[in-house]
Amino acid sequence: MITPLSHEQMLDLRQCLERGLPRVARPYDNLAEQIGAHHDQVLQQMRQWDEQGLFRRVGLVLNHRALGFVANAMLVIDVPDALVDEVGMRLGRVAGINLCYQRPRRLPQWRYNLFCMVHGRERAAVTAHIQALLQQQQLSDLPHQLLFSTRAFKQCGGRFAPPPSQVRAHG
Repeated sequence: MITPLSHEQMLDLRQCLERGLPRVARPYDNLAEQIGAHHDQVLQQMRQWDEQGLFRRVGLVLNHRALGFVANAMLVIDVPDALVDEVGMRLGRVAGINLCYQRPRRLPQWRYNLFCMVHGRERAAVTAHIQALLQQQQLSDLPHQLLFSTRAFKQCGGRFAPPPSQVRAHG
């Protein structure tokens, strides 16, 4: 039987996870060390949170520009509302589409409701890939734009845990 984490250890683990997994060979051992626990306790707590639906996803944020992917573009498409889920699912499975998600339109200025991110090394290759993709998926006739990034923004995961000083002061 694995002893559950204390309330304080759970809060500390949440904050550690929000910063991202440590870039070491054994990240769960490292997390356990940071919060004064055993890695089995960390894994048990993470499984429990996952079963409770507290994790939407566990992902990896790459610095794609540092890897030479400097021609990055967002394909925005005006998809009929009745088809947006099906089209989004299809596009999300296509090689080369790194993100695909729906957002509300902001009429009359912004008509697009489906967003697909494509990373590439050369602008011409990304443009050709998108044109081929639109034809293959029979989406060329839908209003769309290809918007290339002009600068990079800091990427990080969601933040949900309150700062330790707030929690412990009221706790």
